[in-house]
Amino acid sequence: MAPSRSSPSWLLMAFTILTVLSAQARALHFYIEGRQQKCFYEELPKDTLVVGHYKAEVLNPQTNTYVADQSLNMYLTVDETFDTHHRVVSQRTPQSGRFTFTAADAGQHKICFIPDVQGGWMSGGPRVKLTLDIAIGATSKIESEDQGKMADIVQRVKDLNSRLQDIRREQVFQREREAEFRDQSEATNSRVVRWTLIQIAVLSVTCAWQLSHLRSFFIKQKLT
Repeated sequence: MAPSRSSPSWLLMAFTILTVLSAQARALHFYIEGRQQKCFYEELPKDTLVVGHYKAEVLNPQTNTYVADQSLNMYLTVDETFDTHHRVVSQRTPQSGRFTFTAADAGQHKICFIPDVQGGWMSGGPRVKLTLDIAIGATSKIESEDQGKMADIVQRVKDLNSRLQDIRREQVFQREREAEFRDQSEATNSRVVRWTLIQIAVLSVTCAWQLSHLRSFFIKQKLT
């Protein structure tokens, strides 16, 4: 009986499916002369997340090397070529950073970069080297990149919760102290009122005794 050769085929098919389903990533760099527009096209399925990291550098004629310059900005546009070039992204970005967008509909998308120079020694028309790393369907990549930020936010939320718990405990303690002080004040007021009533009673008895004594004294004096 001949050995089965279907296992390698199934393995190859599974590997192909995993490759298609996984996020596609590519890195490239290209050169832009002056304020020339540089575009490339991507065929994207509907609801596909696209994440791009870019870095723009300009040629320094004195050293003949590409260096970063803060006066350089990039103007980024994304158009849907299948929908009369409907523009979905239009933003002015710094010389390096990240951009993201989600394809609202399936079709070809046109992604363009235009250098935007704000004065400086290269304002006459620089030669720009743009390095682009783009990932298509990169939800997991974004999650892994933002995991540290999320952990920091979670830690800050935990710290805030701890502070809130401390504030609540302090408020409970203050309320207990206020209740204790109020009870002490009420007890003190009750003792003061009771002692005042006792003093009034004693003074009343004393006055009554003195009046009775004086009356008896005057009566005796008249008789004698």
